[in-house]
Amino acid sequence: MADSRVLPLEGVHNFRDYGGYATGDRRHVRTGLLWRSAQHGDATDADLTAIAGLGLAHVVDLRGPSERDAKPCRRHEGFAAQVFHYPEETAGLALHTEAADGVVTADEARSAMLRLYEGIAFRENLVPMLRCHFEVLLRGAEPSLVHCVAGKDRTGFAVALVHHVLGVAPEAMMDDYLLTNVAGNIEARIANGAEQIRTRYGAIDERTIRALMGVDADYLAAALAAVDARHGSLDAYLADVIGIGPSERQRLREFYLED
Repeated sequence: MADSRVLPLEGVHNFRDYGGYATGDRRHVRTGLLWRSAQHGDATDADLTAIAGLGLAHVVDLRGPSERDAKPCRRHEGFAAQVFHYPEETAGLALHTEAADGVVTADEARSAMLRLYEGIAFRENLVPMLRCHFEVLLRGAEPSLVHCVAGKDRTGFAVALVHHVLGVAPEAMMDDYLLTNVAGNIEARIANGAEQIRTRYGAIDERTIRALMGVDADYLAAALAAVDARHGSLDAYLADVIGIGPSERQRLREFYLED
């Protein structure tokens, strides 16, 4: 099933369909409409041709301006999707790069990632983009893509919110989040991340790099626990912070679920 979700590309990592999951009411999230990925700055011409075939109507780029400047997205000829991004830094650095600051061991890297995930739902400049993602989805059932640098942390949290709203079981939500660890060309993604991290911070061993460049169930669990602690539930957070209440939830389910 993992392979069927992943669009096999050369220079764009972790590109996959996050539809197809069953919901609690025995329906399924529609496929071919909800896509997630890493950045597109290294896309090959063949990648662009494959992406063109998806017919994307909207792209939600969760990166900040410095990240976009460092790796501007390549686009195929005739690209016409509407692109949304935030004018200020949404993370300053990709979370895995931010977490690398001062770490020496894999255990330290894991602890740093956990601390960052505890605050991911409340980042002042990321919250508007989480709202934007839902606003795009509420426009109707058109193909959309959400992405960041590695397509695993900011994107992983954004996708988890969508899965929850659509009624995907927590276990399946977590399965999709963890799919980052096996989706696509893992070694190329890790090598790309390692280069960025080591350029910024110096020598960091391979085990620590892998702790930073992968995902862990405890990371997403830490984010969700922080939401519960501050808002009482994920539903309350979605309503109070993201603007997704019962009526918006119903519309999204009408757009993206099928029997």
